[in-house]
This record gives sequence, structure tokens and C-alpha cells, in this order.
Amino acid sequence: MLRRSPRRPLPAVLLIPAVILALTLAACGTGGPAPAGGAGSAPRATSLTVLAAASLTGTFTELGRRLEAGHPGTRVRFNFGSSATLAQQITEGAPADVFAAASPATMKTVQDASLAKSPAVFARNTLEIAVPADNPAGIAALADLARPGVKVALCAEQVPCGAAAARALSAAGLKVTPVTLEQDVKATLTKVELGEVDAALVYRTDVIASGKVRGITFPEAGKAANDYPITVLSRSPARDLARRFVDLVLSGEGGDVLTKAGFQKP
Repeated sequence: MLRRSPRRPLPAVLLIPAVILALTLAACGTGGPAPAGGAGSAPRATSLTVLAAASLTGTFTELGRRLEAGHPGTRVRFNFGSSATLAQQITEGAPADVFAAASPATMKTVQDASLAKSPAVFARNTLEIAVPADNPAGIAALADLARPGVKVALCAEQVPCGAAAARALSAAGLKVTPVTLEQDVKATLTKVELGEVDAALVYRTDVIASGKVRGITFPEAGKAANDYPITVLSRSPARDLARRFVDLVLSGEGGDVLTKAGFQKP
């Protein structure tokens, strides 16, 4: 009768690969280590879309660069234009994380659609009369815009710069018939820069940013100042990053950038 040899334990050197294999299979069966930020957490957003009034082009572009510098890998995309147009785009479902408007009225459009809560006013802007550098029409006061033969550009009244112009002219008791009505302040100012009109009512900040036109102040501008509100949009997929940008705008650093550009503190 054959005798069976007693089983001997495997040497330790052979057990080690087996243990490693078992641990690997166990990890695969449980989905592996949890991602950074906790199990099931969404990846941190690195892209931000900001819709902002055309008059904020220079200041917000600068603040966007600063946010990117402070958060490597982050990219801020801007869409500048008429506040009224941007508000309509947002209510129609345009993707955006932050909205900065040139008036509370245009922000209210977004609030009424339940897409924004508790916007904060971060700046104020006033109007100036923009004229070509040589001022060929000899414009010196708001009343000169009503003179026969003077070609004037205004923003359309449904946009904030146009609504402000209407208030200023009403306060002065003037009726001005523009030769063109533009959809945002940049387009209105361009008419002066190209010499197509003798004057335009635009924001002081745009006169400063242009460097190609002269700005003429007038008393009624104080009765037509526009407050600028900003908010994180309710549908934003990047709410944390959006809040960081809004906080930067509202900070002392953001205020310095805005003040340097000609905005007033609210």
C-alpha cells in the first residue's frame, strides 16, 4: 500500500505573490480607492462662464486673469454684451455661472425666472457726453445735443445705458432725436470713435477706456446713475468657482480695479 507524504506548508517566498494577487482582486471588486474629495463626490469644476454687461469688459477681463492666476488650471470665459440681451439668453437656457448686469432692472428679469437669488451691487456708473477728440460740433453741455444738425448716438432705451440716457434727458427737460440707437454701450461709443456722429451718451468708464474720445460731464448725470448687481446663477454647475469670482469682484481688490477704471463705489 502506497503511503501519502504529509503536505508541507508553502514557503513564505511563494505566499507573498499570492497575497498581493488576492489584495489586487479585492480592490478591483470594490471599485478601487475612493476619488479625492470623498466617495461619490463630483470633480472640482475648472471652467467658469461669466455673462457681463459690455461696460465691464476691461475690468472683468482683468479680474478673470487674477482668478486664473490664483487657481492654476482654472479658465474663465466671458460673454460681454447688452445686459438685456444677456438676461434674455439666460432665461432661455444659455449656459452660464455668473451674471453681472448694468442695472437692477435687467437683473430682475433673471430673478423673476428664479435663476438668481440675492444679487449684490458692486459698482455704480454715470454717463458722460462722448465727443471726438477735436469736438467739431463744439459740444459743451447736454443741451447742445438738441441743437439742429447735431448727430447723436444713444443706446436703445431697453438696455441700461439707454434707460439712463432717457432719465438724464428727462431730468434736463430735453428732447433729443438720435440718428442711431445701438444695442450696447460699446457699439454706441464706436459711432463717435469712427466720426459717424458728433456725440453720444455713454458711461464714464467707456470714455476712459477708449482713449480716442473726449468726455464732457453734465449735472443731470447724477440723476441717472446705474447700479451694477452680480450673482451666482442657480443652474451653475460650478457654483464654488462662481462664488470665488463673485467674492473677488466684491473684495477690496476687485473694488480697486473697478475704481481705477472709473466706476464709483455703490
